[in-house]
Amino acid sequence: MLEIKSSGLSDVGRARTHNEDCFEIDTEHRLYLVADGMGGHKYGEVASRVAVEAIRDFVVTTHESDSTWPFVLDSRLRRHSNLLKNAVKEAHDRVLSAIQKDHRLYGMGTTVVSFYLRGDVAAVAHVGDSRAYRLRDGALELLTQDHTWVNEQVVAGYLSEAQARVHPLKNVVTRALGGERDVKVDVREVRVRPGDLYILCSDGLTTMLSDDEIGELANHGASTEEVCRELVQYANSRGGHDNVTVVTLKVDDR
Repeated sequence: MLEIKSSGLSDVGRARTHNEDCFEIDTEHRLYLVADGMGGHKYGEVASRVAVEAIRDFVVTTHESDSTWPFVLDSRLRRHSNLLKNAVKEAHDRVLSAIQKDHRLYGMGTTVVSFYLRGDVAAVAHVGDSRAYRLRDGALELLTQDHTWVNEQVVAGYLSEAQARVHPLKNVVTRALGGERDVKVDVREVRVRPGDLYILCSDGLTTMLSDDEIGELANHGASTEEVCRELVQYANSRGGHDNVTVVTLKVDDR
């Protein structure tokens, strides 16, 4: 069985006074989450916390259940990938429900990126611009695609990667939990192997550091704790314009 060593770190940054990010490391169920709340002081924090708690609760209560789920399943995905996808949808519903119960929360939302490992296959599900990376054999690979207006322009060929990094609308997300009535969740399955390092992060990291810089720091980290610390510190040294949250997972043989 594969062994997972993990760490997480969240920091308010250098420009904000309040941290709206939230993360979860559930080593028992091998579930790892990062959420980046939106909606202003306190309310973004509410959205990210509600989402993380909803996903964790859904996974914990259904991961061993043989009962029929009241959800449409994607036949292309494994059972645990379907479970995670529906957990994220449940989180979306929970955020919407919280808004309906307290209209002061109107306008809040959150991004989320999640990693759920069963056996040697991980389900990576996300909504928004929080990201997942894999470092394998020294090379960093982005496992998610940002749900942002700018990234859509890059994919369509209207903007270059360099233009996207400095575009004034680079932080405008096109998908979020708590936004539209329905939410589309992107899910990817990846086979893990010993030596892999996985990084989940909020955009407070990726707006400050390029992928090359993230890969270089991750390669030099001696432990998951050190990688988290170095990434957060480096983002802050660049200005720390936003909250920054990083969760790292290292895969080893037992």
